[in-house]
Amino acid sequence: MPGLDERLSTLVGDRTAKVLADSLGLRTVGDLLHHYPRRYAERGELTSLDDLAVDEHVTVVARIAKVTRVPFRGRRGDRLDVVVTDGRGSLTLVFFNQSWRERDLRPGRRGLFAGKVTVFNRVRQLAHPDYKLLDEEDGSQAARDFANQLIPVYPASAKMQSWKIAQCVEVALDSLAASGWAGVGEPLPAALRDSRGLIPLPEALEKAHRPRTRAEAEQARQRLKWDEAFVLQVALAQRRRAEANLPAVPRVPRPGGLLDAFDARLPFTLTEGQRHVSAEIFTDLATEHPMHRLLQGEVGSGKTLVALRAMLAVVDSGGQAVLLAPTEVLAQQHHRSIVEMMGPLAEQGVLGGAAEGTKVALLTGSAGAAVRRQVLLDLVTGEAGIVVGTHALIEDRVRFHDLGLVVVDEQHRFGVEQRDALRAKADRPPHLLVMTATPIPRTVAMTVFGDLETSVLDQLPAGRSPIASHVVPNREKPHFLARAWERVREEVAAGHQAYVVCPRIGDDEDRPAGRRGPDPDEVDGSGADGSGAGEEERRPPLAVVDVAGQLRDGPLRGLRIEVLHGRLAPDAKDDVMRRFADGGVDVLVATTVIEVGVNVPNATAMVIMDADRFGVSQLHQLRGRVGRGSAPGLCLLVSDAPEGTPARERLGAVAATLDGFALSRIDLEQRREGDVLGQAQSGSRSSLRMLTVIQDEDVIEAAREEATALVAADPELAGHPDLRGALASLLDAERAEFLEKG
Repeated sequence: MPGLDERLSTLVGDRTAKVLADSLGLRTVGDLLHHYPRRYAERGELTSLDDLAVDEHVTVVARIAKVTRVPFRGRRGDRLDVVVTDGRGSLTLVFFNQSWRERDLRPGRRGLFAGKVTVFNRVRQLAHPDYKLLDEEDGSQAARDFANQLIPVYPASAKMQSWKIAQCVEVALDSLAASGWAGVGEPLPAALRDSRGLIPLPEALEKAHRPRTRAEAEQARQRLKWDEAFVLQVALAQRRRAEANLPAVPRVPRPGGLLDAFDARLPFTLTEGQRHVSAEIFTDLATEHPMHRLLQGEVGSGKTLVALRAMLAVVDSGGQAVLLAPTEVLAQQHHRSIVEMMGPLAEQGVLGGAAEGTKVALLTGSAGAAVRRQVLLDLVTGEAGIVVGTHALIEDRVRFHDLGLVVVDEQHRFGVEQRDALRAKADRPPHLLVMTATPIPRTVAMTVFGDLETSVLDQLPAGRSPIASHVVPNREKPHFLARAWERVREEVAAGHQAYVVCPRIGDDEDRPAGRRGPDPDEVDGSGADGSGAGEEERRPPLAVVDVAGQLRDGPLRGLRIEVLHGRLAPDAKDDVMRRFADGGVDVLVATTVIEVGVNVPNATAMVIMDADRFGVSQLHQLRGRVGRGSAPGLCLLVSDAPEGTPARERLGAVAATLDGFALSRIDLEQRREGDVLGQAQSGSRSSLRMLTVIQDEDVIEAAREEATALVAADPELAGHPDLRGALASLLDAERAEFLEKG
């Protein structure tokens, strides 16, 4: 009899098992039973057809409203058009040369219809969909039993429809029940289940897939949410405990040293938040165990300054610090910013450099051989106390004299393996500071960054200017866009500069050989959360290369316009950014390569083209590039999305508030199932299938407390073999990516 680890082929046959594996990633009985219904339909219930996204594979419950046979003109054959409805919207099912289906597909009948949503002549349709009629007419007991059940509707694929998945689940559940559920472990301790009122796992699986009532389905959901939250939090609690038990070199800045000299140079006073967070970091650095801290905060809150002070404290103590950035543009910007803030303190050994200073090195993949050799020498000898770089820092040839602190910027671009590869270059585990510019709701931080202590900067430095944000509805009021370009000219005339942001680079024929798919700084055009797609047939996203040319020849003629995107040569990127920072460029037309870290206080205006194709948090990050000096900032969100659509609602939310934490919550609430933890968490292999980190705050918080207490009492889980098994399944080679996202 099968357990949860049994291969599906033993139950459903090789052919069906292969389709389940190839299309949905389901290979074992456990995979199948943890592929939960997306929702439950009742007999007579209809599915809302208004929200179906183009190119998505869907299963809908609908009533047949109209059936029309259309003969082909000038040739044999016909087309059968079947219009189904939910009472408000409609969807057309199209069958070519299959008019015999008219016998079954009659007006008034209900059914499950599955296929890929496409658009033809502005009408959404399913071509040759699979279907299962629900109101069977044979009067059999099986039909009557079916009619009285809730109908599970599963996340499906083109080759494996929802009802076929349900049939496989039936076989699996019947086989497990016949074996007395042998081989099905119980990861939740009995005391926890009793105290939380949770049903046993076999009962939960049965009620999740074959509920008789919605109350039973909810019982199952509550239990299965706890499974996901608790096992994940146990993994994070073990990681925290392992980190806390590692030895580290305490790093304490010396009085009158580099940190004090740097603070004396600052032309401003630190905010209360910066002082508080710095105190937390310095306390961690002074301990004999490695710091493991997340630093998050609002756009422009001064995270880089806080991180730099931590690096200087480590250099003061005789160690070295590294700042790992996700892109060359950001690495160059960080390096330039640090050198400017430190002044002579960053030029030790150079004429005019301060005696108490250090070298600040830059290492990226495009560095020339001579530069690379010098940086590697400075690192291994300890001459360079601080190095800023990209993935190039992880290469085997990179060695440090005494690596004491690793700062990782934008953790969501790096995996834990990459982070740990860099930390492994130290004799003893270095301290770790992870920075993110995207504000994260507390429960997301507990789930994704649960192995880190969290510090939050929610206070902007004095002198930061307000940013006015407005939606420019190009479809309804095209003259608004003309006014937007006038505003850019006005800002430039006043001595300021502007950004124009586009989702795509363009000029595809110049793409480097062998490069496929979008560049890293291109946006897929789906609104980043998927909700922008499918509203209508859409033109391609606007491109930097095209828009820059149109602006040079049109509304911004005569201004100094340059482009910046990820496909430029590294030297060209650095040259453009340097000239923009120095005021030699009026308007920078760019992709999201400027999203984080770019700091040009004189830039006061930003126009984001096709703004609806970006996510809410991404728009907030982009907007943070303006208003960084004494002059007010202006952000204009240009969109063709019609009023009243989800895309326009997102833009309205961004325009209405500058609170990044509020926007991040809106962003996450709008994302699709499984998308919260990033791309690697979406789809059938996600470790979170029932739990939603925004809506299930109470479960996550309680699971974290329970997991922390259990790991403290039984670090190796010796008394919990089933929990050990669940943990091994979560952390196997295929699923380890859950710890890589941030």
